[in-house]
Amino acid sequence: MNLSKLSALSPLDGRYAGKVGALRPLLSEFGLMHHRVQVEVEWFIALSDAGFDEFRPLSEAARGMLRSLVVRFSEADAQAVKEIERTTNHDVKAVELWIKSRLKGQAELEVAAEFVHFACTSEDINNTSHALMLKAARAQVLLPALDGVAQRLGTMAHALAGLPMLSRTHGQTASPTTVGKEVANVAARLATARARIAAVPLMAKMNGAVGNYNAHLAAYPGHDWEAFSRRVVEERLGLAFNPYTIQIEPHDYMAELFDAVARANTLLIDWSRDVWGYISLGYFKQRVKKGEVGSSTMPHKVNPIDFENAEGNFGLANALLGHMSHKLPVSRWQRDLTDSTVLRNMGVALGYTVLALDSLARGMDKLQVNEAALAADLDAAWEVLAEPVQTVMRRHGLPDPYGQLKDFTQGKPITRELMQGFIRGLALPEADRQRLLELTPGTYTGLAETLARRWQ
Repeated sequence: MNLSKLSALSPLDGRYAGKVGALRPLLSEFGLMHHRVQVEVEWFIALSDAGFDEFRPLSEAARGMLRSLVVRFSEADAQAVKEIERTTNHDVKAVELWIKSRLKGQAELEVAAEFVHFACTSEDINNTSHALMLKAARAQVLLPALDGVAQRLGTMAHALAGLPMLSRTHGQTASPTTVGKEVANVAARLATARARIAAVPLMAKMNGAVGNYNAHLAAYPGHDWEAFSRRVVEERLGLAFNPYTIQIEPHDYMAELFDAVARANTLLIDWSRDVWGYISLGYFKQRVKKGEVGSSTMPHKVNPIDFENAEGNFGLANALLGHMSHKLPVSRWQRDLTDSTVLRNMGVALGYTVLALDSLARGMDKLQVNEAALAADLDAAWEVLAEPVQTVMRRHGLPDPYGQLKDFTQGKPITRELMQGFIRGLALPEADRQRLLELTPGTYTGLAETLARRWQ
């Protein structure tokens, strides 16, 4: 079969290709090649500024030509690199040879061609490229997608701050809250998770075959290669420098980043399941899109498919992210190749995260609050006022408040009349009795509205 959206093995490249397209130029093999070229070019230019007699500072024109290889790197260029790789059977060497081929005919650059990839091991180029890929994906795609969900949560929290809702602890009726407060809880958790994702420093090294600058010092023993490498990593590439590595940067930061993303995914699985349940209870309706079918046989159905898709894809993402965070920091001795094939799946793991965020955002945009259903549930749950009643009884020293309310309410249908009759029979100060008589399940929400409105 010809490769197409219909024949793709991964649904990210098939059915869902349009929803993860923003990641494609960043985390694909094209993206890896693109950043390899960027790293090789910046290392080459930095070497020209190092003060070596054999490689004098490049002219502005030469620097511009080199950086244009990065800015204008195209699919045709990537294909040319792949053609070279057919001979080399080494992907980083193919990038080096492609860059050298572009220097031919440029006198100033061609004479210095052997300083391309000078003293570098492949992992000097790969680890920096992977960090740059993650930097771009985090800033340009992942965080904006999370922010889109966060913005929707914040809007809901404020709009529904005062709308009372029956809580359910252990699936049973419990003290009321408001819809907005429950949404604010999720928004607060997501803000914390988002901050942790954004705060992970993206590490890189450029220190040679086993992390000791062996080849560098063989060529220029008097040069401060560690300081030079730090400047390239931090100032030219905008990454965090790791001075202690084996052949590979040990990927601990990747594990931290992937765990942080998985934590955000997990709390959004929690939210997706809760919304699914609230739709089932009738607390939310879903806007119907003309032409859509909920069931092939039951015409009335409007299924919560966006929240189900979000839950499933967050789960797939976390399975991959979990494997990567456990596997990547482990390398036999100074280097084995097991990390290489795993790292090629960064786009898959983050792709399922982005796909899930898209589904969740779509689902949230369809939600409509069913105030009648919320009010009906509250009005059928007068037993929840047993909590405030027994608490006021405790304040005034009445005998066995908890036991009295337990005997009165447990396993029995409690109506307004029954609850208010119980209250009238209590030896309470009149002001407290009147306050309890005025209380309803819909007004017994504590600081829920205040907390929801306070969420920024």
